[in-house]
Amino acid sequence: MSFPLRSLAIRASDGPAFLAGLVIAVPVAATLIAGLVFGGGETWNHIRDTLLAGYFLGTVGMLVLTGLLILALAVPAAWLVTMYRFPGRGLFEWLLILPLAAPGYVLAYAYGDLMGVGGPIQAALRNATGWSARDYWFPDIHSLPGLAFVLALTLYPYVYLTARAAFISQSVCSLEAARSLGASAARRFWTVALPAARPVIAAGLALSLMEAAADYGAAEYLGVPTLTYGIVRAWTSFGEPATAARLALVLLTLVLGLVLFERWSRGRRGTAQSSRRWREVSRTALSPLRAAAATTLCTAIFTTAFGLPVARLIWRSLEAREAVAPVGQALVNTLILAGSGAALAFVLALVIALSQRADGPLPRFARLSASSGYAIPGAVLAMGALVVLGLLPFTLTGGVALMALAWVYASRFTAAGAEPMVAALGRAPASLGQAAGSLGASPLRRARDVDLPIALSGATAGALILFVESLKELPATLMLRPFNWDTLSVRAHAYATDERLAAAALPALLITLAGLAPVIYLSWRLSRARPGAPL
Repeated sequence: MSFPLRSLAIRASDGPAFLAGLVIAVPVAATLIAGLVFGGGETWNHIRDTLLAGYFLGTVGMLVLTGLLILALAVPAAWLVTMYRFPGRGLFEWLLILPLAAPGYVLAYAYGDLMGVGGPIQAALRNATGWSARDYWFPDIHSLPGLAFVLALTLYPYVYLTARAAFISQSVCSLEAARSLGASAARRFWTVALPAARPVIAAGLALSLMEAAADYGAAEYLGVPTLTYGIVRAWTSFGEPATAARLALVLLTLVLGLVLFERWSRGRRGTAQSSRRWREVSRTALSPLRAAAATTLCTAIFTTAFGLPVARLIWRSLEAREAVAPVGQALVNTLILAGSGAALAFVLALVIALSQRADGPLPRFARLSASSGYAIPGAVLAMGALVVLGLLPFTLTGGVALMALAWVYASRFTAAGAEPMVAALGRAPASLGQAAGSLGASPLRRARDVDLPIALSGATAGALILFVESLKELPATLMLRPFNWDTLSVRAHAYATDERLAAAALPALLITLAGLAPVIYLSWRLSRARPGAPL
């Protein structure tokens, strides 16, 4: 009888992990059911026949262009700061991560103001040449390439971080062997370093493209039809949740392809290394001309992706401070909502992290649900929450809507909080758990007295990431927020949509500044991390 009782205890101990996974998975499952069962109708037929192709092609085109730009920005920068010495290298090592603090829609507002006909760039061009606006061609930021440009600037750090980690961790022996055979620096990069790092870079690229697919604010402001734009519009403009659910199915299919690509790239191995022994990279000093070129390139990337748009937001906020509407209440609402969502996500992340000691189907389901939720756009999860709330026997009041938003935030971002805790548990010696078991500690007591303190050591980074991700989320907030209950992201979006860019500058700037703290913390940890050690 002891074996069945022991198995039952193990299943009972996995119950919290199963419930956590269920909380995360329900919005996605509800969207799938609603799209398959209730997604038809005249509105859907109209969108399918007239708009769906444009939404799909706009999304795919945006992903392709964004991916190419991300690779062009991130991989050379990561290679330079990892392998070479040049002026400012140590500074650029962490400055190049800062664009993660600014969501895509914030950069879209800033560049829309900078590059517009009335913006400072075109005004300076006309003043210098005496031309009128019709006498010259200028790139249109309100276009598919403009959207890809903006999203690449804010998302390239995902690939920069993974590429840098891959370059640091690879065997130096292979590079030294190639150098001894007379291979040039360019050839060593293309034939040795890049093939070895390709799977890791591909995984970072897949993650950044998932975030690009989830974008709504930048696409809507720049006038590019994408699937996420269509989902939010079907709900907010047409009042058709069933149609939005069917559009969400199309987006889910596309995102699933990115998830499978990420899993495939993670499973692949790079080229074989000549040695398993790791040695610290010996950075090569560049010649004065090449050092100047490397410094110029890194400066240009940072200035374009962060310095210039943030400086423009600060200038606009100071220039038109009398015309800026008050954002105090929006700031309070944002802190309440982001704090609630981050708190729920933190609890779920902690439960999932603590369950990873047991290699059973329920813990695996919980972690798979968290990973899937992070890959699903906020608009899709909001759609699923609306479907579930529509089945419940009460009215969608303001309090219920706020709880639903916190639920969606938790479903979307729990994985970001769980990973640092799982990494902390992975660092702990297995002998700790074995000692607790030999002393007769129950699974619950072991989780409380041994695993919980270890997991909490990795909780700081996870909590900060959860809060900032909740702070930046826009499409889910637009779909579920109570009437007249604005957050900073909603207020910035409303001002920018009305072409009140001076008013949009302050809330957009506050969102970016709030994101700087965890990004700087991450940069600080990265600068002290060793290859193979978790952050």
